[in-house]
Amino acid sequence: MFSQGQLAFAAAFFVAFVIAMIFAYRKDAKLHKIFYKGNYKILIGFIIFILILFLIKIYFKR
Repeated sequence: MFSQGQLAFAAAFFVAFVIAMIFAYRKDAKLHKIFYKGNYKILIGFIIFILILFLIKIYFKR
């Protein structure tokens, strides 16, 4: 399906991308603490919303 060269490139690209993301996150970590306070509340709300949608789906399927 994929050649050895394509798989090697994909692996190298993935490793380089993850390393770049780690450096970028560390650089912006201080700003994230300032500007994104309380964002966990939005995440919890989103998860609850998805769970409610699944419950509605299960309820109406029966």
